[in-house]
Amino acid sequence: MLTALLAAGGCSVDPDGSGGPSAGGGPAPDRRVVSPLRNPEGTRPGLAPVTSDADRAAARAVIERVAVKGPGPRTGYDRDRFGHAWTDTADGVPWARNGCDTRNDLLRRDGRELRFRSGSDCVVIAMTLSDPYTGQRVEWRKEKAAEVQIDHVVPLSYSWRMGAARWPEDKRERFANDALNLLPVLGRANTAKRDSGPAAWLPPNRSVRCAYTLRFAQVTLEYDLPVTAADKAMMLRQCGG
Repeated sequence: MLTALLAAGGCSVDPDGSGGPSAGGGPAPDRRVVSPLRNPEGTRPGLAPVTSDADRAAARAVIERVAVKGPGPRTGYDRDRFGHAWTDTADGVPWARNGCDTRNDLLRRDGRELRFRSGSDCVVIAMTLSDPYTGQRVEWRKEKAAEVQIDHVVPLSYSWRMGAARWPEDKRERFANDALNLLPVLGRANTAKRDSGPAAWLPPNRSVRCAYTLRFAQVTLEYDLPVTAADKAMMLRQCGG
């Protein structure tokens, strides 16, 4: 089932938005993960499910604040317009200028059983990851680097079409390296998502769908980005709205 979902290339949303069974038999346990409601800066690991009625209502209240707008064209989009990938010099984001690039900062935040390159406390060469998108436990090694990828929760291309095309370069660089918008995930899941919004793609692991759309909302609010009407409706649905 997981292979079929991921091969769908961004089309794993169920017609009613309620989701199918969680992939991989449910999330691998990691007691460090926290709800986006308790992680507003994105400096703590993972996406803990949002389950209580009170928390789901709080999540809906956040999502309700997100503005709605039709998408603009993709014209002019290029990854390089968001600065050098995983730069350590994007001022205004967690861990900027700490001597470690953004990718390794995120691996250190979310990984367990970390192993570092000899002589380094930055470069992660092996770890265990509980992938929030599929629920799989990933035993990652640097020689197979693409098995774990860093996902932009709000994709860069999506942000470009929703307003980032008009941002100054330093704001785009900040957006691309902000821990709030970044999650280490199984590479196949990231590839399946592509640059989709929530109306076109949701994590196969349905237990984190409310948390995922809440995090999507937190990022758009932080950067004053609107979402499409279809995306907002799907986001609310995941949290019982």
